[in-house]
Amino acid sequence: MRTFGILANCDKPTAPETLRRIERKAAALGLRLVVCGRAGQHVPSAETVPEEAIGHSADALMVLGGDGTMLRAVRVLQGAQTPIIGVNLGSLGFLASVTQEKVEDALDCIVEGRCSIQERAVADGIVMRDGREISRYRAVNDMVIDRGASSRIVSLHLTIDEAEVIDSQCDGLILATPTGSTGHNLSAGGPVIHPASAVFVITLICPHALSVRPIVVPDSRRIAVDIARCSGDIRLAVDGQTGEALRAGDRIEFSRSGAGARFIMLPGSNYFSILRQKLHLRGSSV
Repeated sequence: MRTFGILANCDKPTAPETLRRIERKAAALGLRLVVCGRAGQHVPSAETVPEEAIGHSADALMVLGGDGTMLRAVRVLQGAQTPIIGVNLGSLGFLASVTQEKVEDALDCIVEGRCSIQERAVADGIVMRDGREISRYRAVNDMVIDRGASSRIVSLHLTIDEAEVIDSQCDGLILATPTGSTGHNLSAGGPVIHPASAVFVITLICPHALSVRPIVVPDSRRIAVDIARCSGDIRLAVDGQTGEALRAGDRIEFSRSGAGARFIMLPGSNYFSILRQKLHLRGSSV
């Protein structure tokens, strides 16, 4: 890997200095840099390309920001298989796992081949209305059907491979990938899923029932949710960043995308140590 793309959240206070450090280290290693957006103001030696071209212009993409910037980067790639490494300038940093203090070490590891690439599943979501497709989305973390600001519950009908699973009155539904299982799904009572697992987890939000529990299903299944009834606003939110309004009668079809995301993992990276560090996973103290 000799050409590195950079996508940065330049609103982060430490972004300009981190970008300058990357520029200096890249020069020392003889690397070519390609940037998009405002990052070019802080890396004058780099070539600036449109955001939509960044994935096809680099061997790897370095993403500076928080987890939201990582999610945006995967969306910008639009299925391109450029591997991504995240430099955490935010707070949680569950996906952007490299601290800004270690950015030079990260470049050394990648150039020397002391890293691995982890494949992450991406979910496709298709919104159907009146029997035709009206929109299509990709999600690294999750797709959420939510009643938003409305105080009215919604009625959802869940099928898997056309088999009826649940008819529920609830506040919404989360379909999460293994990567996204530690996000909204976890807060709603869903399980943590290891990112290597080939599954989705479906979690209802505040179901009006005693017996409903999250469901883990192989990601090869055809999953569909029909909006049976809604009296107020209801939306589809994709990775918490994009989406659209839904209405009664809409159907959302979920499946695993044929083009996933590829994350660069540095030596010593361990999913369970990240759980312990970031989410305070602990055993009994007795």
